Amino acid sequence: MTVSPSGHDTRHDAAGPAGATSIVPPPATAVEADVAAALAEDLGQGDATAALLPDAADHAYLLCKEDAVVCGRPWFDACHRALDPDVRIHWYVAEGDRVRKGTVLATLQGRARALVSAERASLNFLQTLSGTATVTARYVDAVRGTRARILDTRKTLPGLRQAQKYAVRVGGGSNHRMGLYDAVMLKENHVRAAGSLTAAVHAARAMHPALPLIVEVETLAQLEEALAVGCDRILIDDFDAATRREAVRINAGRIPLEVSGGVDLEGLRAIAEDGVDCISIGALTKHLHAIDLSLKLGPPPGAIA
Repeated sequence: MTVSPSGHDTRHDAAGPAGATSIVPPPATAVEADVAAALAEDLGQGDATAALLPDAADHAYLLCKEDAVVCGRPWFDACHRALDPDVRIHWYVAEGDRVRKGTVLATLQGRARALVSAERASLNFLQTLSGTATVTARYVDAVRGTRARILDTRKTLPGLRQAQKYAVRVGGGSNHRMGLYDAVMLKENHVRAAGSLTAAVHAARAMHPALPLIVEVETLAQLEEALAVGCDRILIDDFDAATRREAVRINAGRIPLEVSGGVDLEGLRAIAEDGVDCISIGALTKHLHAIDLSLKLGPPPGAIA
C-alpha cells in the first residue's frame, strides 16, 4: 500500500455533465453541516454514559476489519474535532487507499469523554463512505481496459448526496448530475408531456442553453431522432444486448452513449465491451454495505505501551 506524501489521493477520474473534476471533498462548511446534524441526533442533550467517565487524556486506535477502500476522513476528523478541538489524529492511510482486513487506519489522542462520544457518528460516516468507495472500485475494476466510465445516480442516502458522490470519485467512478439543477435530462414522461423527443429537446435548448442535455431513449427509432436533433449524451435504458450493440453501431461514436437499468457486476463487463461510453449504476450509493470498522481506547495491537 502506498500513501502519498500529502496524505491525499491525487487521482483524477471524474467527469460529470460539466466536465472533469478532481477528487476533492465537499467544502468544509458542507462537511461541518453533515457532522453537526449527525452529532445533534446522536448526542441530544448530552452523552449520559460518557459523563460517567473521568475526563482524562486518553488515546484510541481505528481498526478496519475487512478489505476496503478508505473514504471519509474529513467527516471522521470533523466529528472528533467538534467535541475536542485539541484532539490529535494521526492517519496511516490516505483517502482512496485499498487496505486489508486488520489494518490500523489511524490513532487518536484526546479527552476520553470526547473520544467515546464522537465514536459512533465518526464511524457512521467513515464506514458508509468507505462502503460506497469500495463497491465503486469493484465496478471500476470490472470495466478496466474498456472505454466505459462508471457513473453514479441520484439514488443517494438522504442528506449525504455530496458525501456519497465524493466517495464514488474516490473509488474511481465518475459523477452523473449532482441534482435536478445542473443538467437537463429528458426522460419518458418529459418527452410525452412535450409531444415528441424533438420538441422536448428544442424546449430544453431554448430555456437552458448552457446546461448539458441528456436524452433517454427507449427504442432505436428514438435513438435516431436524438442523433438528428442533437444532445450531449444519450441514455439507452433497458436495451437487451442485441439492441444495445445495434445502438452502438448506429451511433458510431457521434454522441456519448450511457447505459442504465438492470446493470449488475456479473453482466457489467459484457456491456462495457459493447463500446458504450458510460454505465450508470444506482447500486453504488443505494445498496450500501457499510465497512466494518471499530474505534477502541488504548494502544493498537503490537504497540509498545
